[in-house]
Amino acid sequence: MKLVEQIVRSLSTTQLPLARSNQRIQIYSQNLRHSRKMLGLKTSGPAPPTPCSHFLSPNPTTATSRHFKPYSSFRSIKMSAEQIVEHVVLFKAKPDVDPSKLSAMANNLNSLTSLNQVVHLSAGPLIRDRSSSFSFTHILHSRYKTKSDLADYSAHPDHVSVVKEYVLPVVDDIMAVDWIPTDFSGPSEVPPGSALRVTFLKLKENLGENEKSQVLSAVGGIKEKFPGIEQLTVGENFSPGRGKGFSIASIAVFKGVNELEALESQTELANEQKEKVKDFLDGVVVVDYAVPPTQSASL
Repeated sequence: MKLVEQIVRSLSTTQLPLARSNQRIQIYSQNLRHSRKMLGLKTSGPAPPTPCSHFLSPNPTTATSRHFKPYSSFRSIKMSAEQIVEHVVLFKAKPDVDPSKLSAMANNLNSLTSLNQVVHLSAGPLIRDRSSSFSFTHILHSRYKTKSDLADYSAHPDHVSVVKEYVLPVVDDIMAVDWIPTDFSGPSEVPPGSALRVTFLKLKENLGENEKSQVLSAVGGIKEKFPGIEQLTVGENFSPGRGKGFSIASIAVFKGVNELEALESQTELANEQKEKVKDFLDGVVVVDYAVPPTQSASL
C-alpha cells in the first residue's frame, strides 16, 4: 500500500510542471490573439503550438511581413545617417601685409587638422570673391561631428594660439558662419583638388518661416539643376553673432576648378534659381576656393 502511495505522489509532482507549462501556453495564446486583434490581423484559426513557432516559420504570412521589418534593413538605414557641422571663416587680409605672413597664416591654420575634433579642415587664398559688399581674400573650411566638437576646437589652446599669433595681426575683417546641413550625404572629408563655391544669404527682416523654407528649398534644389556639383550642403547659421546677419549658408563641392568654371556657362539656369528667392534677400556673399592638392603645401 505504501508503494502505491509513493507512485501516486511521484506522478503528481511530475505532472505539476507540465500543468503550469500548459497554463503558460494558454495565457500566451490568449495574449497573442488579443495582440493580433489590436493589429487588425485575422484572429480565427488555431493558435501556434509553441511560443517560438511564429518567429521560426520559414514562410511568414503577408500580413506579418507588412508589419515587421527585418532588423538588418533598419540597421543599414541607421548606420548610413550622419551629421556634419560646417564651419566657414572668411578673412580679409590687410592691403600691405607681407605675402610670407599670409602663407604662414594659411599653413598654421592647416596644421589644426591634426586636432582630434576635426573631421576635415582646409585653409588658403580664395580663387575669387563675388561679393559686392566685402573683399575677402582667404577662407578656412572645416567640419566636425557635433557642435560640442566645434566648441572644443574653438577653445583648444593650439587654435587660440594660431589665431592670436598668425591671423589677427594680418587681417582687417573676419566673418564666420556655422550650420548643420539639413540633408548631408557623401564623404565627410573634401578630397584634395576639389573646388568649393560657398554662398551666404541674408534674409530680409520680418520674413516668416514659409519664406525661409522657400529659400532653403530653392538652394537645396541647386544640385539637381547642376550635375557638376559633387556634394551640396545647406543649412541655417547657428552662430549669428559672427555672421554679419547672414542666416542661410551652402557649400557646393566640385571635382575641380574646371568643373566649377563650367558653371559660368549655365547662366540661364543660375538666373532661374536666383529669381525664386531674390525678393526674400537683403544680401549675398559668394566666394570660390580650390582645396590644395596636399594640405602640407605652402599656400
